[in-house]
Amino acid sequence: MPRDEVERPRRLHRTDWMALLSGVLFVVLGILIVTRAITDPLVLIGVVVLGLAFAGVVAILAKVFRHK
Repeated sequence: MPRDEVERPRRLHRTDWMALLSGVLFVVLGILIVTRAITDPLVLIGVVVLGLAFAGVVAILAKVFRHK
């Protein structure tokens, strides 16, 4: 039997919102640091904490709505 005739079931996985949003946060922060748009370390720490908190809330909400 040729390989292209064999049908495999599609494997889909759920989006890991925490990982996705955390990755986007760190890429954006890296760009802002390299371009020197953020120079104050206190602002940087605040943005990181708030960004991770937001990503956590979104991940929790996604998990809650996914199980319904």
